[in-house]
Amino acid sequence: MSFNPNNNWLIVQSYKHDGSLHRMWERNYLVEDNDEFFIVASKKTKVIEENGRRWWTKEPSVTFYSKTYWWNTIAMFKEEGISFYTNIASPSIMHKGIIKYIDYDLDIKKFPSGDILLLDEKEYVAHIKKYGYSEDLITVLIDQTKKVLNQMKKGFPPFSDEYVRKYYSIFSAEVKR
Repeated sequence: MSFNPNNNWLIVQSYKHDGSLHRMWERNYLVEDNDEFFIVASKKTKVIEENGRRWWTKEPSVTFYSKTYWWNTIAMFKEEGISFYTNIASPSIMHKGIIKYIDYDLDIKKFPSGDILLLDEKEYVAHIKKYGYSEDLITVLIDQTKKVLNQMKKGFPPFSDEYVRKYYSIFSAEVKR
């Protein structure tokens, strides 16, 4: 899919620390580009894994790709409510209609019930060795993980259902035009 600067559709690419492509989302709508975030929304988006496997997202979502913090979060509309899935990752950049970031393995999920779970700790530990994460990088990743957990617990944006619904409403209205 090529990027057309006259519309808001774009691609998202996730990389690993060594620069290898990890995952790609083909069709995402840029709802807002502000000083802090690229905010995109999507539904039934094709995802391509590094091994070539292809699948489609099941739920509509709004994703907040941070330009300054070391994380991004996907807010997914599930039957039981909005679920947040946060990747501890490098700040995101956009180049020629592609949002890019490095995924650093640690993930945090906030369920509609409010329960929070830290995920993929074994993968993170394995990748510290595999990719040779520096002590400074490890410090940043742990610090950002703690900050995200705190923001999630307090329901600060973007970890707020109301905040997410606002952006999904904009997406729905603009895509219908």
